[in-house]
Amino acid sequence: MTSILPPSKPRLSTAELEKLLELYPQAQDFPLLIVGIRGYYLASMGDANRNDRGIYDDAIFIHTQYVTASYNGNVDPSKYLEGQGFGQQKGMASLNNGFWPVYRFDEHKGKYLALCQRAGKVTVTRDGDPPYQDTGEFGINIHMGSRGLTGSEGCQTIHPDQWTSFIRLAEDQARRLFGVEVEEKLPAWRRAVIAYALFDPHKGAAP
Repeated sequence: MTSILPPSKPRLSTAELEKLLELYPQAQDFPLLIVGIRGYYLASMGDANRNDRGIYDDAIFIHTQYVTASYNGNVDPSKYLEGQGFGQQKGMASLNNGFWPVYRFDEHKGKYLALCQRAGKVTVTRDGDPPYQDTGEFGINIHMGSRGLTGSEGCQTIHPDQWTSFIRLAEDQARRLFGVEVEEKLPAWRRAVIAYALFDPHKGAAP
């Protein structure tokens, strides 16, 4: 156990999670949901007055009608990088609080199965003076982090000790919910759009 990982997994009942999801009525249209809670361990890890980077102080859940499972995750980039504009000098991206139905099962950097931003745009806040908004297809994936650092340049990451459990359960639920019929060389569960709801309880829900 390292200082960047909390001593326990997040705890939230199915009823509590579903109550939270009421903020996004469109969630009812997605049988497989990934839910992130930024700053879940804000009061017990890092600086209690701010959301820290580089530690697994956030919570990520898999939620379907059959199962709710929790994981120690990170929803922020691992470091700060101030920039400006939208080209090569742009700042590091942090995914905005919101409801993002833009994920599909795919290979993260061609290496392993993950949940990748393949089905639409997201809005991020980029480091700058002041920070600024940017909307586009940035590859804000949900993938495996690392042990010494959260391994993110804007992606949502899960501690490597919990990653296999996460992706196996997500795939199992996708197969169960969407099926395995093959079309255009991809099974139905690989073609399905998966929604990700990201909350910040310290700031409220995004519109």
